[in-house]
This record gives sequence, C-alpha cells and structure tokens, in this order.
Amino acid sequence: MVFAPLPTTAAWRHDIARDGFEVAYFPADGAGARLMGCTTAVEEGATAVVSYDLIVDADWATRRAKVALQSEFGARQRLLESDGHARWRVDGEPAPWLDGCLDVDLESSAMTNTLPVHRMRLGVGDRADAPAAYVRMFDLGVERLEQGYRRIADAVVAADSDAVAGSHEPRPTRAGQRYEYRSPAFDFECVLVFDESGLVLDYPGIAVRVA
Repeated sequence: MVFAPLPTTAAWRHDIARDGFEVAYFPADGAGARLMGCTTAVEEGATAVVSYDLIVDADWATRRAKVALQSEFGARQRLLESDGHARWRVDGEPAPWLDGCLDVDLESSAMTNTLPVHRMRLGVGDRADAPAAYVRMFDLGVERLEQGYRRIADAVVAADSDAVAGSHEPRPTRAGQRYEYRSPAFDFECVLVFDESGLVLDYPGIAVRVA
C-alpha cells in the first residue's frame, strides 16, 4: 500500500495517561524522512519537556533518534543509532538487547506510532510483530518493547482539517486506517486509527490528533 506524503506539521493533545501537548514537523530529507517534535507533559504531578529528532531510511527503518529531556531534575540527552539491520548503539555503546528492533517508540510521543505502520505497510487482515527500542519519558531509559499490529477494516472519520469554520455543512469524511495494537508488557490493547499519511488520529487513553 502507498501512503500520502506527510504534512509539514501535526499536533496531538495527550490525555488520561498524562496531560500534555505534542507538536511535530516533517521537513524533507532526501530518500528517507526526518521527524522532529516536542512534547510537554504532566504525569502524576511530575513535569517534563521531551524533544526528538528522528531519521528513518527509505524503508522507514529508524536509523537515528536524538532525544532530549528537561525535567525538575535537570537536562538529559540520549542518542540511539541503528545500522538499518536491527543492530543498535545507545550513546555510542552496543545495545544487543535491542537486536531485531527496527523502530524507536518514545513513551512521550504519539507520533512515533507512525514508524511501524509506514515500515510494515500491512494490508487489511495482515498482522506483524514490531518490537521497538522504547525510550522512557522521565529518565530516557531504553528498553526493548514487544508490540504487535493487525490491520482491520478502515473507519470513516471526519476530515477536520478540511472543515470550514462556522459552516453548517456536514464535515468532509475520509477513510481512516485501523489497527489492533497490543503491548503485552503493559497488558494493553486498543484500536489505533491513522490518516492517509500514516499519522495516528486516535490513540485511546493516550492522545488525539488536533492538527
């Protein structure tokens, strides 16, 4: 399947799991893609600002992830690098526990769910495992996170970005790709809805797209 080009920017409101807001930008970057963004969040009274700069190759395998944290305890940075064949270094040191991972998943970001969706390009009814290098929000700890996706029938969603403010006409609609998502480590399952560019629209309990 073929996705539409990424927009220049997107934004999400985080809720339930945490209060916060995320804004991402997608500058042109040759054959691959560059994904840059920042999340500001409050969770159980603790505050954090997490910024990221991700590079993926033409197959959407993550090649580099620069992540920076600012919290009440100070500033911290993390650099993850992959050879494109699921072997990683974290801050320059080999990270064999991440062998087999092709994606980075940031706890602070709803946007990073676009990475496996673009990379796998599943047809309706297909499923695949997508273990990821998972970066914790409050300490930038790096873990292996087992995940799975199964694409199910598309949904019809309102095209808010095309609606005219103040208009009484029905809002335009478009097909939204849906995936059954599971993360056994967190005993978590939900249905994720993505737009035609492969960016998540609705991540139940985590975030909703607002721009």
